[in-house]
Amino acid sequence: MKLETYPDREMMMLQVANVIAGQLADFLRREGRATLSVPGGTTPGPIFDTLSGVDIDWANVAVVLNDERWVPESSERSNTRLVRQRLLRGRAAQARLVPLYAPAETPEEMLAALEDGLRPHLPISVLLLGMGADMHTASLFPGADRLEEALSADAPLLLPMRAEAAGEPRVTLTAPVLREAFNIHILITGPEKREALDRAMSLTPMEAPVRAVLDNATVHWAE
Repeated sequence: MKLETYPDREMMMLQVANVIAGQLADFLRREGRATLSVPGGTTPGPIFDTLSGVDIDWANVAVVLNDERWVPESSERSNTRLVRQRLLRGRAAQARLVPLYAPAETPEEMLAALEDGLRPHLPISVLLLGMGADMHTASLFPGADRLEEALSADAPLLLPMRAEAAGEPRVTLTAPVLREAFNIHILITGPEKREALDRAMSLTPMEAPVRAVLDNATVHWAE
């Protein structure tokens, strides 16, 4: 794990956006295509705002969420809705969004179709993750119903996940998909999450799911 600390959040958000833009541009030059995976929630919003104006070949960038709540895009709790509002606008409006939700009562009904849509865009070129104070990342929550399966080396690309802390059922990228990303960034803010990060280093992935991706990650932290 590499830890980068910043004097304030504004500088961190700008620097992380610049790093991600540079890494995407490198992939586009070498491969002609790139995949960016991003978290939901409001914390990465300033990064999305900056990236949306970056002049790269967005038409050849696929964007996929780390995880999604099983709610329609009309819901205020939809991560897809947030990404459309903050990232997929301006220059980045040309990017292709790879869905992790489709209309159905349960995620199990649509999982195979969602995996089929995701598979051509793997491995991930640049992965941006968040981390909760409970040391979850994506929707890999401690105590989640299928966490052990999601952490296993032979996990499928996607799994439905239910956990007390998650609220709605979720769909999440599994640990092997996250680990296989070429560039892994984890964004955290505040002393509570910094302490959680330190604790995670001495725990197992079942206890601290973020541990599954820490070894090859760059963690960005500001107070």
